[in-house]
Amino acid sequence: MESFNAAYVSSMAAHAGLKTAKTDIDDDSVDLMLIGSGFKGIIRNPQLHLQLKCTTTPKITGDMLKFPLKIKNYNDLRDPDVLSPQYLVVMVVPPPVNQWVVHGPDCMTLYNCCYWLSLKDAVETTNDISVTVNVPIAQRLTTAQLLYMATLASDRKWA
Repeated sequence: MESFNAAYVSSMAAHAGLKTAKTDIDDDSVDLMLIGSGFKGIIRNPQLHLQLKCTTTPKITGDMLKFPLKIKNYNDLRDPDVLSPQYLVVMVVPPPVNQWVVHGPDCMTLYNCCYWLSLKDAVETTNDISVTVNVPIAQRLTTAQLLYMATLASDRKWA
C-alpha cells in the first residue's frame, strides 16, 4: 500500500512539475519530499514533506475521514520547528488490490483518492500510542493542490 501511495502522489507531482525524493531512513515521519524549482516567492525551490498513509477501511463521519495516526507521526508532523511544510496524506483504496489500477485501451486509471492534513497547529496529547485525526474530505490532494502548497511554501507559508 505504501508503494502504491508513493506512486500515486509521485504521478501527481510529476504532472505538477515537481520532483520527488525519498530519504534512506524515515526517522522524521517523512516518506516523500516534493521539490519545486523556478518559483517566484522568497524561496525558488520550495519543498514539501509528506507522511503517506493508506487504508482500505476508511472511517468517514460526516465530512471527516477519521484516521488513527501513531503518536510519533502525530508529534513529528505537529512540530513547528521544521524548515519545510509537512503534511499527512491519507490514501483510500478499494479492498481488493486488483481494483487499485484499471488498464484501458488508451489510459491507466489509479484508484482511489488521497486527502491531506496539516498538523502544524495541532494540540499536544497525552495519548501514548495513537491519535485519531480528522482529515476533511474536502481536502482532496490533486495536482492543483500540490502546486498551491508549493507556491505557499515558496513564500514560507503552509496550507
